[in-house]
Amino acid sequence: NGMVVGYGLAVLIGVVLGSLGGGGAVLTVPVLLYGFGVGMKAAVPMSLAVVGTTSVYGVWRYHQRREVDFHSALVFGPAAMLGALGGTWAALRVSSRLQLVVFAVLLLTTAVMMLRGRKKAAVPGGRRSPVLLGIIGAGVGFLTGLVGVGGGFMYVPALTLMARLEMRRAVGTSLALIVLSCAAGLAGYAGRYDLDWGLIGIFTALALVGVALGTTVSARLPQATLRRAFAVLLLLMGAFVLARGEAQSVEHTMNTGIHDDAVSTLL
Repeated sequence: NGMVVGYGLAVLIGVVLGSLGGGGAVLTVPVLLYGFGVGMKAAVPMSLAVVGTTSVYGVWRYHQRREVDFHSALVFGPAAMLGALGGTWAALRVSSRLQLVVFAVLLLTTAVMMLRGRKKAAVPGGRRSPVLLGIIGAGVGFLTGLVGVGGGFMYVPALTLMARLEMRRAVGTSLALIVLSCAAGLAGYAGRYDLDWGLIGIFTALALVGVALGTTVSARLPQATLRRAFAVLLLLMGAFVLARGEAQSVEHTMNTGIHDDAVSTLL
């Protein structure tokens, strides 16, 4: 049953968000697409609502352990929010198929970054680069608004390598940035699509259970092993999304009476 699997993956998304600070959110859109039959155009703002809400809880849990660097969040945050609004603007003007291709590439990119891991730990107290952090924040925010990803898979390495945060503070700070960019992106979609708020509520509740589990056991989890296993899952999901999108594209070209934007469910 696709819905049962979808709800199980909702918990997994929360676990990965809570323990790694990023990566899990990229599963939200495909779970909504293929598990619940939501169209791409509606799946993106629904993903922003789910990911943003679950990240609020994650920020609170990490803040309790003093593992959120609000200074770095303020450097990244405004640019990320502006980028998210720009991504929303673009999403409202491009085809569902283009969004899906960009999304699949992001899945594969995330998987590769997770498999590569980090060569060395960041050194706390190093020199920060606000301009570069702002540029990265705007870029990740743009992708957030365009395809509904949280962006933690890029925020965490940027915070460790350029803001010089140690890993756990980078994870907590990444969640704070995800909240800001998702809120801005969701605001850009306000009133554009009829969203299933009942599904959003259930999905979010299950993801919150996962975040609670992830943040609670994050100190004990073998994060390198978890990251590699999740990366393999993302590789498979990325290949599936590309293959499914290509199959839909072939079917679309055989049906000349349907406009590209009408094929938004990809089911």
